Amino acid sequence: MPDIDVEVVFALPEKQSLQTVRVEAGATAADVVARSGLAAAFPDHDLTEMTLGIWGREVEKNKLVKAGDRIEVYRPLQLDPREARRQLALIGRTMSNPD
Repeated sequence: MPDIDVEVVFALPEKQSLQTVRVEAGATAADVVARSGLAAAFPDHDLTEMTLGIWGREVEKNKLVKAGDRIEVYRPLQLDPREARRQLALIGRTMSNPD
């Protein structure tokens, strides 16, 4: 089977990674993350337990990828966005102007 190129992205507030990974056709989203080297770059985070997405849509880890896909590794939210808006509203601020 031919190789394909896909992107994989993971971000923290202080550090981000976006890279192209070459995998064999028939690889899964989890295969791409495993081959990406992100686990070594972010050793404090268990990427195998995180949710994956392709182009902003959540997918199962066994989803087959195709050339040009962007695999996104989603870290858990620290605070539900609705709760964050409520807390800001209590002090008269908004998400667009939290300061």
